[in-house]
Amino acid sequence: MNPNSFEKLEYPKAIQQLTSYAQTYPGRKLAEQLRPMTDIGVIKVRLAETSEARALIEKGSNVPLPSLEGMEEAMGLLGTGYIFSERQLEYVAKFIRSCGQLRRFMESKTAVAPTVAAYAASLHDLQELRSAIEGSIDRGRIVDEASPGLAGTRKKIRMADEKLRKRLESLLSRHGSILQERLIGQRNGRYVLPVKKEYRKRVPGIALDESASGQTVFVEPAEAAGLQAELASLRADESREELQVLAGLTETAERYAHELSVNVEAVGYYDFLFAKAKWALAVDGRNVELNETGKIELRGARHPFLAGKAVPLNVAVGGEYRSLLITGPNTGGKTVALKTIGLLTLMAQSGLLVPAEAGSELAVFRSVAADIGDGQSLDRSLSTFSSHLTNVIGILAEAGPDSLVLLDELATGTDPGEGVGLSIAVLEELHRRGAVVAATTHFNEIKEYARAAPGFRNARMAFDEETLRPLYRLEMGEAGNSYAFVIARKLGIGEDIIGRARAIAKSLKRGGAHAAIPGAAPPPAAPPATARANGRRSDRKPRRGTSRPASPSATKAAEADEPHAGDAAADRPLQAGDAVWIPSMRTSGIVYRLPDERGNLIVQVRKEKIKINRKRVNLYIEGKHLYPENYDMDIVFETVENRKKRKAMSKRHVEGVRIEKPPEDG
Repeated sequence: MNPNSFEKLEYPKAIQQLTSYAQTYPGRKLAEQLRPMTDIGVIKVRLAETSEARALIEKGSNVPLPSLEGMEEAMGLLGTGYIFSERQLEYVAKFIRSCGQLRRFMESKTAVAPTVAAYAASLHDLQELRSAIEGSIDRGRIVDEASPGLAGTRKKIRMADEKLRKRLESLLSRHGSILQERLIGQRNGRYVLPVKKEYRKRVPGIALDESASGQTVFVEPAEAAGLQAELASLRADESREELQVLAGLTETAERYAHELSVNVEAVGYYDFLFAKAKWALAVDGRNVELNETGKIELRGARHPFLAGKAVPLNVAVGGEYRSLLITGPNTGGKTVALKTIGLLTLMAQSGLLVPAEAGSELAVFRSVAADIGDGQSLDRSLSTFSSHLTNVIGILAEAGPDSLVLLDELATGTDPGEGVGLSIAVLEELHRRGAVVAATTHFNEIKEYARAAPGFRNARMAFDEETLRPLYRLEMGEAGNSYAFVIARKLGIGEDIIGRARAIAKSLKRGGAHAAIPGAAPPPAAPPATARANGRRSDRKPRRGTSRPASPSATKAAEADEPHAGDAAADRPLQAGDAVWIPSMRTSGIVYRLPDERGNLIVQVRKEKIKINRKRVNLYIEGKHLYPENYDMDIVFETVENRKKRKAMSKRHVEGVRIEKPPEDG
């Protein structure tokens, strides 16, 4: 799968929306990592379980999904030697209790959702661990019964504390007249009396603090110091006992680390599954039939990000015909149709229910490739045409019988004639390889080609000529118009310009550019050989099925038929970066090294460099039409690894780094 195509089809946005429905950290992680699958059996299981989960939610079931509060931290600390706090252990107990509730809930739903309910069998009970924690900790505090030593120590603490308070109350009564207030305070965990500053020496003891105004001194009386020390010692014993209890509980939890991990994974998967179900409800997603034959038949399909605003799409491709050409006016919905086909395919292969009506069918593809948008980039020196061509080259590198290819606005960004020829050649090659193709175009030549060629079919986006508004409805079987003149009139172009435009368009169809110029003489007739070649090319049928060796006569005919640059350009010497056609291989390549004294040049074909004689290639497209001026051709010929090495070596000597070239590069 091509990540660049994912971006063009908005698959990351679908993943983002799905993730927003997940509540737990493992559920969100599963949603973020979701990618299309290619095993039809696994995909069917994922779609079926998502459909069951949706049915549960739709019937009003409130799934008691554990929140996993505090569990991510706890699972990360298990086995590290860290001793859990009371709060962390309570999170573990709460999680175990919630898992029991989830298991009982799912057991009650076995008849309604057998597949979804079956996952609850993997949840471990862990009653021993839960009882140990709940029997030792209550509302964040270790109870006295957690250990015999703790109970005895706390009893001593209560007795010592009571004795100390009685002593302090006696001192309070005795020194009441010299105290700022008649109360017992605390400083740093020790009991003190608030003595007026001027009477400080009348109360033997240690001054632990004084007030902000300096008028009060907080004194620990000497008579209470011994009892205070005894109480502090007992509290230290209590802390040691509590730590032993926590260490014991942590050790018990570590014995169940595997079971806890399994429960966390199970809850995470349930969260992920119900997140898929909730999003399916939001977009009205349903299960669809799947096949491995490339057949796509969508009924009432809607793009998930257009929600209720989308006009349902009915489209079929991949059955009797494997290539569909969609035509129609600008802003008529052609690109949305392509994106809908592509995104719904990716969603289904990811186990997500798709917004389409019952009876819809989708194919499982190993590759979904899309060229949508103009892709212009100033940073990368890419024009619209170069961007399209770069994408198409990548698509051709991986396209095969199990590929879905989506091409938007064929033949744009360059000379219309050459663009049409190149587009048809690409469509032919994709059809020959058996790929399922859906493409959009405005060019009549491509529409006519789709009408006449076996395995191709036209479709159009409906347009209301009365209201001059697109209907966003796909109509199969007929090519559509671009309605340029109608839309131009609606937007305010004058009738005189519209009339002249119609006349020019008709003239261009009859006799080319000369006929459109008032008073211009018609162009000279083409030589008979050229006419025969042109006639032979227009009558050629597209290749289908797998390739087979061509006969000598067929090879000669193919060589005569191959597209080539203009006569003047064809006679000029080849230059590095020119695209050439190799008739014997029925493919194109890029000139890497110019001909030597024997006329042998090196051409890069599908990332491999081959040596071939100049007489065996024809100039196909001049390099200046493929790449911007001063374009770095190393991007085409060099690997990314070698370019990085060359850049590093240009700055300094790098020990052990070298660039190896094939023998042809020597």
